[in-house]
Amino acid sequence: MSVFQAFLCGVVYFLAIGNLPFVGLWSLQRPLVCGLITGIILGDPLMGAMTGASINLVYLGFISAGGSMPADMALAGILGTAFAITGGLDAETALSVAVPIGLLGTIVWYGRMTFGSVFVHVADNYIEKGEYHKIWRANVLFPQLMTALMTIIPCGLAAYFGASYISGFIEALSGTALTIFTVIGGMMPALGVAITLQYIFKGEARVFLFLGFILATYSGLDLLPLGIIAGLAALIYVQATGNNSDSGEDEIYE
Repeated sequence: MSVFQAFLCGVVYFLAIGNLPFVGLWSLQRPLVCGLITGIILGDPLMGAMTGASINLVYLGFISAGGSMPADMALAGILGTAFAITGGLDAETALSVAVPIGLLGTIVWYGRMTFGSVFVHVADNYIEKGEYHKIWRANVLFPQLMTALMTIIPCGLAAYFGASYISGFIEALSGTALTIFTVIGGMMPALGVAITLQYIFKGEARVFLFLGFILATYSGLDLLPLGIIAGLAALIYVQATGNNSDSGEDEIYE
């Protein structure tokens, strides 16, 4: 990995968690997306998408509530993919490495929340002086500059130096230890699926879960037609339940 490629990985990480418009939590922060982009940077987009998709399974039930961050899935996706490509790891082994990286990434998140509170007082100072045209600096410019420093440099250094040592690390773990990592990585997606099922397996949605499972198991269809069928079923269900609720309201008004 070159220095420029490592720098680009850091830039991707900054864009993923920088809370910029149209990027972040619902797009670039997802390991599938940032893994693909990391693969493009390193010249292997297919491996990047495959590794990112495997890492993404763990975070299917990811929720950030009240400012808390249980894991940094963007950092896990970027560095996990980078190490997989540069170290020749398969997706399962890269996943077992990426999850601890995601936990370490929470340090960056809470560091941003802690040091970013300083800029609130900077904005108060501008208001006291009547310099209202400078408030945007405290709200946008300074926080983004701080985030860039806290993301681009650490992620770039980790990608560059980590890529240099990952091959030796894998050789040292070859054998039983590497097999254990592979097995753990293969089990981790089940955790993300299980968390998601806790939200799906409720009320009237249960019947759709069983129908989808039976259809996916015995129909032999690929993911694309299955997704289309699921979307159509959801649309029909929403329309049917919507019509029932509308008729009930009409009866009440009559």
